[in-house]
Amino acid sequence: MDRRALLGMAGAAGLGAALMPKLAWAAAQPELLPKVRAVVERWTGPGRFPGMVASLGLPGREPEFVARGSEGFNDPDPVTPDSLFRIYSMTKPVTAMAAMQLIAQGRLGLDQPVHEILPKFRTMQVQDTYDGSVTALHPAPRPITMRHLMTHTSGLGYTIVQNGPIRGLMTGKGLVPGQISRLTAPGLDWGTPVKGLDHFADRLAEVPLVADPGTRWSYSMGLDLMGRVIEVVTGRPFDDYLQETIFAPAGMTSTWFQVPAAEAHRLTTNYVAIGEVLAPIDEGATSIFLDKPAFPFGGAGLVSSPRDYDRFLRLVAQFGMIDGRRVLDESAVRTGTSDLLPPGTDMAAFFGGPAGFGAGGRVGKGAEAGIYGWSGAAGTVGMVDMVHGLRSQIFVQFMPPDALDLLPEFQAALKADVLAILETR
Repeated sequence: MDRRALLGMAGAAGLGAALMPKLAWAAAQPELLPKVRAVVERWTGPGRFPGMVASLGLPGREPEFVARGSEGFNDPDPVTPDSLFRIYSMTKPVTAMAAMQLIAQGRLGLDQPVHEILPKFRTMQVQDTYDGSVTALHPAPRPITMRHLMTHTSGLGYTIVQNGPIRGLMTGKGLVPGQISRLTAPGLDWGTPVKGLDHFADRLAEVPLVADPGTRWSYSMGLDLMGRVIEVVTGRPFDDYLQETIFAPAGMTSTWFQVPAAEAHRLTTNYVAIGEVLAPIDEGATSIFLDKPAFPFGGAGLVSSPRDYDRFLRLVAQFGMIDGRRVLDESAVRTGTSDLLPPGTDMAAFFGGPAGFGAGGRVGKGAEAGIYGWSGAAGTVGMVDMVHGLRSQIFVQFMPPDALDLLPEFQAALKADVLAILETR
């Protein structure tokens, strides 16, 4: 996920302000998202996007969805809340909340060294210069912890972020962040991933860190590695563990690392933006996400539907409860949606304003206090207002997500719609 897409998360400022007295009134209104609807309609159609879905959910209510268009320019099926989208980095909060649940159960510790679970990470070397030489190194002054993995302060690299020789070293070892397309072209081919989450973890331990653990926020493979931690701690394959402990009990029936062939008809087409033109790079009927992945990418591997991901957001907004059932411990959610950054780690320079970071997602501060969420590399955004139980999202498919102005326009429209609820009361 690139910097501008991340900054789009900051456009939600004001959503958490004095809403609770208004929500009962808002729930009775027939139209919650008139400005968001206008944005969706303006950006859908010939010369724009084939289709997209947006939503807003109030406490105790099913979300209001805005869906327009089709699942692809060459796919006439209408896009719906049950269409399937590649959510990429919106996988990270899911993985991190699974880890927070293990912490709440006492099976992991937030500040537990990773090497206690994965011994190969006991003795790590660090680049003397960020993205510099891979031979000018120094010993890591402290161990990587679970907190570091979830907040991108571990010092682990990321091939979609790093430059210089370390990027080549990581790619050569198959340490790539996920999959995009069967096509090979600059920007579309992240490399061939190593097979197996165990082998991924072992090879990652052989690569120097790009910064001392706990000192710098640097987008990373920390949540991919967390998938392996979860496997070792639980004795279950990571993807099976998510299915058994989050997806099934939360009623998420359309979220997978591998889309079943019988569901391919629901899968949207992903596009690359070349100027103002969208070119298909992964069509639903032949998608690379129909294949079994090299391993379940805990940082970027899930496909989900707007209806399913809203259930995850609702689970978080309701502090681990959904449909009268407890899926996550309340402490797991409260801690996971709080600022978990190690002391002295500054996020402002990256996000353009005051912010923290929790379990796999950005945590708002100041006017955005209570906002938690993250976005994905193909144009999806999901967030929760933890103070008032609101949740919102947009699902579209194009890369990179900062190539066009859709997401900033959506954030501005969403803010206006929620503020209108206040003003009309």
